[in-house]
Amino acid sequence: MRHPKTIGILRPRRLLLLSSLFLLSGCRMEKSFIFFPEKEIVATPSDAGLSFEDLTITASDGVKINGWWIPFPASRTTLLWFHGNAGNLSGRVDSLSRLHRKVQVNILMIDYREYGRSEGTVSELGTYLDALAAYDTLLARNDIDPQKIVAFGQSLGAAVATELALRRDLQGLILEAPFASIREMARVVFPYLPIGRFLSTRYDILSKIGKIKTPLLVLHGDQDEIIPYSQGRRVFEAAPEPKTFYTIPGARHNDTSIVGGKEYYETIARFINHLPDSIKTSPSPRLDLRR
Repeated sequence: MRHPKTIGILRPRRLLLLSSLFLLSGCRMEKSFIFFPEKEIVATPSDAGLSFEDLTITASDGVKINGWWIPFPASRTTLLWFHGNAGNLSGRVDSLSRLHRKVQVNILMIDYREYGRSEGTVSELGTYLDALAAYDTLLARNDIDPQKIVAFGQSLGAAVATELALRRDLQGLILEAPFASIREMARVVFPYLPIGRFLSTRYDILSKIGKIKTPLLVLHGDQDEIIPYSQGRRVFEAAPEPKTFYTIPGARHNDTSIVGGKEYYETIARFINHLPDSIKTSPSPRLDLRR
């Protein structure tokens, strides 16, 4: 996730005016605060020497999204990867290549609607529908183990992965740099503007994480300049066992794997390799955004 620069102290009248303008502008300003999609595809896994399938996945509302399937020979475990709020798949090719090589799992990464080659208009509900469609696409494959699907969400993707964990059976859940909620992030970005109350987009990880029934790994850089490290800790502390928290010393928001290096990948691989073989969850079939 990225955000604009915070503003200075405002006088009460100006604060009220700006708050009113935000309310009147509605969804357009809200969307520009949360989502930063880019359409141009500047690289593909083939540029990193990886064989891949370029997938078109249809969500339940008919929107077609783009995804990349990168198999790892002999692996039955699949990492379902949800990226952050900026760019598209192509900006993650190097990270994808390193993770694929070092953790040695199949990877399916998708672009949310409006990102990259995906159709539609992005929204909170839309990203959830995209995630469900990606998961169901995996279940239709005969080259993976449906009992070995691990969701990996980075930044905004952590909210998407958490929702998926409530709706579908997962072997494990990995959240990197998760935030508590969009309203909490609004307080970080706009500390002197009470705009959180006007936001319809919630991505409320904190209220959901206590309901998950899958092993959890949370990773967060202790120098994250975008999403406070303290929010990642709050998400972790609200989650049930079994759970693991890994602090990436010195890492900011967008350099976690580089700063974390070998230990970063070993932590992810160790978590995956020690997951129980059987899934014992009771996911909720209903998608309810009123929480």
